[in-house]
Amino acid sequence: MKFHCRKWIKPEDLNPHKTLFGGRLLEWIDEEAAIYSMCQLEQKSLVTKFISEINFVSSARYGDVIEIGFDTVSLGNSSITMSCIARNKLTKETILSIDQIVFVLLDENGKPKPHGKTMKE
Repeated sequence: MKFHCRKWIKPEDLNPHKTLFGGRLLEWIDEEAAIYSMCQLEQKSLVTKFISEINFVSSARYGDVIEIGFDTVSLGNSSITMSCIARNKLTKETILSIDQIVFVLLDENGKPKPHGKTMKE
């Protein structure tokens, strides 16, 4: 797993329990997954197709630094599937894991378009 992004937990990222709001973390993951997909496929017209079960393992608190990592699981004809882990940068404790996030490359008409990439690249 390669960790591509770090986020510093600030007051505006917290829920009423003073821990990281899960929706904020999912927003960051979706954005970083899109960037990861664009870099892997060398294309920019990608959309989120599917996110599998989200497993919240532990909390992050104000002042924590978290990192978000991705691994490519598979490449379809027009898609890329990756896994994701968000963890505390200092303790390495997992905060969240997702087995599958799928992005699809679209053509100018919004239809799936082959990307031509293989896992060997």
